[in-house]
Amino acid sequence: MAKRNISHIGSTLDDFLSQEGVLGEVSARAIKRVIAWQLAEAMKTQGVTKTAMAERMHTSRSMLDRLLDETDTGLTIETLSRAAQALGYRVKVELAAA
Repeated sequence: MAKRNISHIGSTLDDFLSQEGVLGEVSARAIKRVIAWQLAEAMKTQGVTKTAMAERMHTSRSMLDRLLDETDTGLTIETLSRAAQALGYRVKVELAAA
């Protein structure tokens, strides 16, 4: 099979999303999806129910549901930190060059 040298055509996905004016929203949803998944997996691994998790965080079950909702991007660092601590984790946040 012959190798072909295929160069990139057009712009990157980030460029496209930026041009459409939705890069920030899409990025926030992607980040929240990962965070919600990580928390749910940690709860599952440790056998922590939603009710028990809400109690550990000193919050309501509905607040926990919003935290685990991958489409709800209105997450505060304080809430994330409390969730992480309730599961024996800590939060690590960093900025990366675009």
